[in-house]
Parts: sequence; C-alpha cells; structure tokens
Amino acid sequence: MKIRTRGGRAVRRAPRLAAVAVGALVSFSVVAAPANAVPLFPGGPDIPLPALPALPPPPELPQLLPPFVPPEPEIGPANFATPSINPSAGETVGVAQPVVVRFDAPVADRAVAGRAIRVTAEPAVDGEFYWISDSQVRWKPFEFWPAHTSVTVRAGDATSTFRIGESVIAYADDDTKQITVSVGGEVVKTMPTSMGKPGHETPNGTYIIGEKHRDMYMDSSTYGVPVDSPEGYRTYVEYATRMSYSGIFVHGAPWSVAQQGVTNVSHGCLNVSNEDAKWFYDTFRKGDAVIVSNTDGGTLPGWDGLGDWNR
Repeated sequence: MKIRTRGGRAVRRAPRLAAVAVGALVSFSVVAAPANAVPLFPGGPDIPLPALPALPPPPELPQLLPPFVPPEPEIGPANFATPSINPSAGETVGVAQPVVVRFDAPVADRAVAGRAIRVTAEPAVDGEFYWISDSQVRWKPFEFWPAHTSVTVRAGDATSTFRIGESVIAYADDDTKQITVSVGGEVVKTMPTSMGKPGHETPNGTYIIGEKHRDMYMDSSTYGVPVDSPEGYRTYVEYATRMSYSGIFVHGAPWSVAQQGVTNVSHGCLNVSNEDAKWFYDTFRKGDAVIVSNTDGGTLPGWDGLGDWNR
C-alpha cells in the first residue's frame, strides 16, 4: 500500500476503494441469488420463477347417447284369423328349418297379410318370405341359421319364439357312397350307404329333416306303386328319419349291408345299417340338413315340403 502525505498528513486510499468494491460485490450476490432460482442461461445468473396458478378441473363431458336404432315398423292389421306357426313356441330346431305360417282359409290379399307378419332374430338374420299357396306362407334365411339363434314370429295375434340348435349337417355323396356328418363344423361320423338304384335315383339337393319313426312299414303304394307289382314292396324298417315328403328316409336296412358303400339298391332312400340308423335317429332333429350330391336323380323340387333350400 502506498502512503502519500498532504500537508504533513498521511493518506490511505487504496484499502477503502477495495472495501467498497468488495461490499458492492457481496451486495449484488445477495440480491441475485434468492432461493428456488434457475439459471437464465448456462453460466448466467439465476432468476426466480413465478408460481403458476392452479389449472381449473376439466369440464365434465356430456353422457354419450346410445347408437341410434331405427324403430321396428309397426305390424299391420291382419286380414286372416289366428294362424298356426311352425316351429311352435319353445321348440329347438335345426339350422335349415324354415318358418311356416298356415292359415285356416285362403288369404285374398297376400301383400296385406305379409305386413301383418314379422320374423325377428337375435342375432339379426336376413331372409325372405315365399308363398306356397294362398293358405301357407314361409320364411327362411338366405343362408342356414347361425347356431343358437333366438327367433320370434308374430302373425296377427299369434306368436311363437323358438331356438336354433347346434349346426348338424349330413353330406351324402353318391360318388363315395358315404354319409359324412358334421356337428358344429366338425366331422363326427362317416357311414356307408346305398342310395336309389337305376330308375329310382335319389335326387340331389338340400333336404330338411322332418319327423322320425322308431319303426314303420315302407309301402310303395303310398307313392303309386302297387305292393304286388314287380317294383312294389311293403317292408318293416327301424329308425326311420324322414328327409322328404316324397318318401325319402334315412333308415336301417340290414338286408343291404353288403351293398352299402359299394352300389345302389334302394328305391331312393338312404339305406344304412341298423346301428348307423339308430345313431342318425338319435343325433338328428327336425330342421337339420342332409345335402345329397353326385347322383343321377335330378334335384329335389323346392315345393316338396322339405326341399325349401332348392327353390
């Protein structure tokens, strides 16, 4: 430190200036370094951050409306007395079963009657009405019913709710002379068969299972062939399952077991062993399907009564 004299008096200046400078530096540091500060830029002084106000809670969204479902058209007034509906309430039927509405008297105006009939299904199924006569109208889906569908039919003041069972379909192939049965889409059984011989060929097409008989007599006179004629017969059979109104059954035929799977010797029926006939009888229900292919017998007509799928 330098000491200068002025008029005999020593003067010290440098330390005071240093003290002032240090004090200024300390004072600046205290002001610029508050708590909760962040750098303004890397290596720069810290600056305080203002507190952000709390955000208001989000507004409640309006409750979403369910999807719009158009109302079902009102059923029209009936121009017929209370009809019968098949299947009846509470029945379980196969995937090929049509809805059948029978009237006590001929219907004069089919269009008016049609507006008084409604078929609804859960899940929904598309289909069509078709008149068999002025006393009977039917409805079936465009394809086989989905398994386990619930169906409700309203015709005037008559109502029937029934169910579709598991998918059970038999495929009878004249090329292989075998019947292959699928349940729920899985093959569960194959059995040899003998179909209609030359002149009595089994028609091709999709058949619908009708009633079943534990045993019965097959009688050729029921379709115009006398029993005592060369092609006539009256034969006792067991486990007969009807698949056409024209008289075609799956039934036990122990007399033709040797020909089953080899050649055709029946008058149009599907001959199988008694054991296989019983299995078929126990497994198939009304409305199940039998699909016949590769015969020389033409096609089962759609008006047969159990030939609806061949229309």
